[in-house]
Amino acid sequence: MFFIFGNILFVMELLQNQEKRKKAMPTEFFLKSVDIIFPRLGDVIEGKVIDQKGPALYIDLGALGSGIIYGREFINARDIIKSLKPGDVISAKIIEFENEGGYIELSLREAGMEIVWREVENLMKNKEAFEVAIIEANKGGLIMEWQGIRGFLPASQLSSSNYPRVDGGDKEKIFKELQKMVGRVLKVTIIGCDKKEQKLIFSEKESDTSAAKEALSKYKIGDEVSGEVTGVVDFGIFVRIKENLEGLVHISEIDWSLVDDPSRLFKIGDDLKVKIIGIENNKLSLSIKALKPDPWFQAEAKYHKGDVVEGVVIRLNRYGALVSVEEGVAGLVHISEFNTFEEMQKKIEIGKTYPFKITLFEPKEHRLTLGFIDAYAEAPLSP
Repeated sequence: MFFIFGNILFVMELLQNQEKRKKAMPTEFFLKSVDIIFPRLGDVIEGKVIDQKGPALYIDLGALGSGIIYGREFINARDIIKSLKPGDVISAKIIEFENEGGYIELSLREAGMEIVWREVENLMKNKEAFEVAIIEANKGGLIMEWQGIRGFLPASQLSSSNYPRVDGGDKEKIFKELQKMVGRVLKVTIIGCDKKEQKLIFSEKESDTSAAKEALSKYKIGDEVSGEVTGVVDFGIFVRIKENLEGLVHISEIDWSLVDDPSRLFKIGDDLKVKIIGIENNKLSLSIKALKPDPWFQAEAKYHKGDVVEGVVIRLNRYGALVSVEEGVAGLVHISEFNTFEEMQKKIEIGKTYPFKITLFEPKEHRLTLGFIDAYAEAPLSP
């Protein structure tokens, strides 16, 4: 009996101590200590306007207590606050759990942007199209603004009907055509966003997904099709294989040999054959080089690790030198072979032929690395 009575006293004392600790707890510690899901710092919550006293707005947050919008946050939201009255329900963002006065500090302005970014996420997820006006143009595309957030629509993401038709892909001419679009309204979707940088990426191509799906359903990876060049850009060419169905031949898929400037090889209106190598998210990836024999298969029987070969230097960068041993087969001479970029420039020149040693050759993976034979550095084999 004494044992049971002692246990009851112990439990009562425990509950009393717990109640005392709760009263002594600051708001943030209390919210973390109880077994209920409460908002966190940065969350957007709802509350009722209590009253405005001077440069401060008081909010009833129910079980959480009282919130306050004041100081810089009050000034930033004064246009919204002046239209509010007691009893109005508003959304605000928690920026501090307990200030010196014991209130939860809130931000109306940040809450508004938080709600906008939630909408951005939903629009991206559902690939929902909406209309946005063009406010500027640059050489890469169009600047647009939605809900106070600036966004960019790359020229490559314009629909085939709006993409500038410029012979040779001249950037200045494309820029002039893009400038003519300022003020127009386009139906777009959001394909990328950066909340930290407050930026959006738009696409006009993605806005008609149903038509694209229907057109794409008739094709599969591996199909060889005919098309017309509709755009020439730094990173490749756009090819229309059917009305409202366009794909990209990336610069790496144009030829087995290195291609620096697609505009030297193609112009708008050219007819050509391509191979479908990818269908993803209603987009076509095309290849021209896939229709040609793979030179690496032929090279497999000719070269081996340890062989000394002649190669033409075709590119220099901070990683080293790209060297072609024959058309379509090139390998890297790592920068460590020269110690520094400056030393590499002194020892080899673009367009000249030098002897190199094969240090790695995996033709199935299209991988080749070379070692520089320093003894021949001052005497290239040919100009």
